[in-house]
Amino acid sequence: MNLHRLDGCAPTPLAHYLKALGILRIVSEQLDPEARGWWEGDRFVLASQKTEQELLDFFLESYEPTPMFNPWGARSGFYAGSSEKTSRQVLERIAASSAARFDRFRQAIDVTRRTIIDVTGGAKPGDTDKDGKLNLVRELRAKLRGAPSSWLEAVIAIVDSGDKGMYQPAILGTGGSEGSGSYTAAFMKAVSVCLLDRSWEHALRCSLFASDAALGAIWEESFGQFVPSGVASPWDLLLAFEGACGVRSSVAKRSEESATRWSASPFFVAPVSTGFSSASRIDEFALNKGKELPGRGEQWFPFWSAPATSREVSNLFAQGRALATRKQGPGTTDGHSMSRAVARLGIAKGITAFVRYGYLQRNNQATHFAVPLGRFLVPDKVSPRLACIDDLEAWLPRLRRKARDKGAPARLTHAERRLSDAVFAAAQHPDEPLRWQTVLLRLADIEALQITGSGYTAGPIPRLRPEWVSASDDGAAEFRLAVALALQAGGFDRNWVPFWGSGVRRHWVTLKHGRYATGGTGAQQRLQPGTDRVILGRNGVDDAIALVSRRLVEASPLLAARRAAAAPGDLAAAIAGEVDFDRTLALGRALMALRADDWAKAPCPPSPASRGDFPDDAWVVIRLATYPSALPNGMKVGLDPAIVRRLEAGDAATAIAQALRRLRAAGISAPVRMGSVPPRISRLWAAALAFPISHKTAAAFLARLDPRSLKETAA
Repeated sequence: MNLHRLDGCAPTPLAHYLKALGILRIVSEQLDPEARGWWEGDRFVLASQKTEQELLDFFLESYEPTPMFNPWGARSGFYAGSSEKTSRQVLERIAASSAARFDRFRQAIDVTRRTIIDVTGGAKPGDTDKDGKLNLVRELRAKLRGAPSSWLEAVIAIVDSGDKGMYQPAILGTGGSEGSGSYTAAFMKAVSVCLLDRSWEHALRCSLFASDAALGAIWEESFGQFVPSGVASPWDLLLAFEGACGVRSSVAKRSEESATRWSASPFFVAPVSTGFSSASRIDEFALNKGKELPGRGEQWFPFWSAPATSREVSNLFAQGRALATRKQGPGTTDGHSMSRAVARLGIAKGITAFVRYGYLQRNNQATHFAVPLGRFLVPDKVSPRLACIDDLEAWLPRLRRKARDKGAPARLTHAERRLSDAVFAAAQHPDEPLRWQTVLLRLADIEALQITGSGYTAGPIPRLRPEWVSASDDGAAEFRLAVALALQAGGFDRNWVPFWGSGVRRHWVTLKHGRYATGGTGAQQRLQPGTDRVILGRNGVDDAIALVSRRLVEASPLLAARRAAAAPGDLAAAIAGEVDFDRTLALGRALMALRADDWAKAPCPPSPASRGDFPDDAWVVIRLATYPSALPNGMKVGLDPAIVRRLEAGDAATAIAQALRRLRAAGISAPVRMGSVPPRISRLWAAALAFPISHKTAAAFLARLDPRSLKETAA
């Protein structure tokens, strides 16, 4: 086997990527069935039994072009008129040629001409004659076999039943046309100059190998969206169109009853202006006379690192077909669902990355171009953490629609875009906890906007599976404390499932049956926050203190969930000012959506604290004096809201004195007699009470203060 490094095939522009597919397909079908191809960085490699010179000779002398027509569109060459003249001349030259390489082409021309006469009487279907176009395409699909059918499957998919018509994949414009231009007309010109006139033989080597050989004059014809710059040779266009024939669309039918047929294109999704640096909301739409219509979408093209045959590559694209509906724009799936799907498929198929192309309006909205939107890197291995994003699958599209509403505030649009970018990053790097933490922080930002009335109809963060904890655990005290904060409750049953309504999420958002509680009807509908919502999302210390104070007012203290209690070392860091309370509370607000019942069955506790420090003895006194359950020595101190109020006011000395009196009444003699800290630290001490401790930690605190009381209890 000879290795041919095709430097003329690259990820961008799209024509150069498609050119790699076309070369592999043509060589495999017409020259060397054992040929293999793969991507080596940004270069395509072809392994073949043929030498470089044999490849060049094949394309120049023997290559049989795939017949490509669009007799339903502009400049097809099958009709009279000045606009059809150039293509018509090429068709006539091919039909009159005796070269064996055009046998299939001549047969397809003959079949197409006869079909036009049978269906339309020889007349071209008008732009508004959708039934005429549909009937013509349907007849051509029935009569053309072999190579021409691959072009038809790439350029048009028939949609029957219900939403009747033709689906025209964005990769080839609108059925092979782009505005007033025609891709098939450009293909005809390339066939003419490359294969009939043989006037661009010098450009073939450059097109394949990007050698230093002079390209000569630049071809003046338009490449449409495939090469926006227009700097390429007719060989580039010829081979790129051969590659586009491998990106075939089909029709999928949903399983539910009375469902319509849905068209499917490989790795095609609805446009989402996220995941790339130049993202703009307008990229999701196509503007027409000032109206925002659904955009053409985007398509993801794979890079595979293992040698693959043309058939294997075709199967890969067949597996990548994504459902697309005509009713809601070009695609029902979006970049988020695609990122999860291609991550799993890519790992299984040896794909290293995908390059994203958006079919975006440019040139004063007159035309669309295939614009590269960056790459999606496939993880090295299948990560079970990717399943976490499934929890957001139904919620993200709802949120996006609300963020794209005409009257949506800019802050909601920006917050949704930041969340989308974070989800993209987590899907590419599922083993990096900070990526998942960023998703949680962006989720908290969304809810912070929703409680002000922006986009709340999309609903709150959906229930999250416990695996979010293991995915987001970076080993920091902030994260462990956030988990403890989010999962605590006023009480648990024997299976460690929180009692209904005893959790802390109601202090952040007011929900009813999983949705935001609202009042009024129609345009007068408004959020109805409950009186127990005290967490405002502005300052972490203030929110933690507000939570503690509210539960004391309700006489409903908080207990730690199973394997989710705060560690002494983390508490020591918190009261010493070494913990970022804002980040901790933000993470905690998002983690309040964790499924408590699933956590009770299979908890995913964060990593244990690395430091074994104990908090300051004076704070330990306060913590035991506010412990909601009976102490390990059997005594119950009881709750005194005054202790928290004094700490909140910055009067730690009085708070410590009150706590000491309550401990002495419970038979505990602490070595601490008095104490005082600055007001800022005093407030940290109050905020740290929001993180629950386990009974084991309470016993350790009591043993530190008064080990004698435990011994007497044991005796």
